[in-house]
Amino acid sequence: MSVRMPYDGGMSTREVIARELERLPEQDLDRLLSFLLSLKEAHAENAVPTLAAESALAKDWLTPEEDAAWASL
Repeated sequence: MSVRMPYDGGMSTREVIARELERLPEQDLDRLLSFLLSLKEAHAENAVPTLAAESALAKDWLTPEEDAAWASL
């Protein structure tokens, strides 16, 4: 989804968000916080399978044989 950003191209996205946050009505801050927390949770949930796979494969990766195979690289 492409969204046209109504700001000067010289500003970073973080700067624009900070500016818009200052303009946001107080009653919308709870909704914004809920949205931000849902984004954070979604990223955390996406990271779990990666961490599980990494620990499962570590038993094969962290061996003297594996170290020897990669030593010349």
